[in-house]
Amino acid sequence: MNRITDIKIALVQMSMSTNKEENIKSALSKVENACSNGANVVCLPELFASQYFCQTEDVQNFNLAESYNSNFIDSFSLLAKKCKTVVIIPFFEKRASGIYHNSAVVIDSDGKISGLYRKMHIPDDPGYYEKFYFTPGDLGYKSFNTSVGQLGVLICWDQWFPEAARLVSLSGANIIFYPTAIGWHPDEKEEYGENQLDSWKTVQRSHAISNGLYVASVNRVGFEENDNGSGIEFWGNSFICGPQGSVIYEASRTKEEIIYADIDLDLLENTRRNWPFLRDRRIDSYTDLDKRFVDKKPK
Repeated sequence: MNRITDIKIALVQMSMSTNKEENIKSALSKVENACSNGANVVCLPELFASQYFCQTEDVQNFNLAESYNSNFIDSFSLLAKKCKTVVIIPFFEKRASGIYHNSAVVIDSDGKISGLYRKMHIPDDPGYYEKFYFTPGDLGYKSFNTSVGQLGVLICWDQWFPEAARLVSLSGANIIFYPTAIGWHPDEKEEYGENQLDSWKTVQRSHAISNGLYVASVNRVGFEENDNGSGIEFWGNSFICGPQGSVIYEASRTKEEIIYADIDLDLLENTRRNWPFLRDRRIDSYTDLDKRFVDKKPK
């Protein structure tokens, strides 16, 4: 069996309406479009089936959740099998009554599920009240074996934590996908907007560099108003970068679009041989990483 060295991936940057069925129909159409353009892997944004409901705390929003074995997932499994394409589906998971997760399922090109990831880092910021809705993930950090190799998935707030990217890398991932829902608060954009966006890009590019792999981050676009008359302007800028951190392709800030990149696994191998960060890790010296903070002992 020949080793796969070249993969074409696609990220679907899209806006969401208040109609769940319309969002799902639009996502299915966009995934099929990406497949027709030769994509071997397609990834959708975080919680794409709805607008970003975490802007407010409302128990009625739990009705948006789907079970792991729902028709919603089945529709993408059928499409993945039809197109012979790996599809990454983020969704609001109802695990049991009172237990909900921000999750993503990886569907292989034969339509079978390769695995499930549950978001580990749950934010609680103004307009991002995710702790109200989501139980922290309990499946750990891992990669998923697919027809195109090992793929890692982390979700949005996970982007800021180097430990998460490292552990996914150590599990064998060649690419880390980051389904995302991030943007500006209108009253902060003028003063802080460019720095916030630059930090978001920089931290993910650094994960690619320090782990010698590809990073693919897919965001939503559009302004979504909340019940208080404010809202979030989702900043798009979905991008794919290589194992040396160079951006291969980046989407706009405002448009729905599908972006593509050719993934060269030989380049990944060559980069890790020349920048052997994984080889030179001093794993014997990192014992304090399991502490919240390294407190100094009183004199």
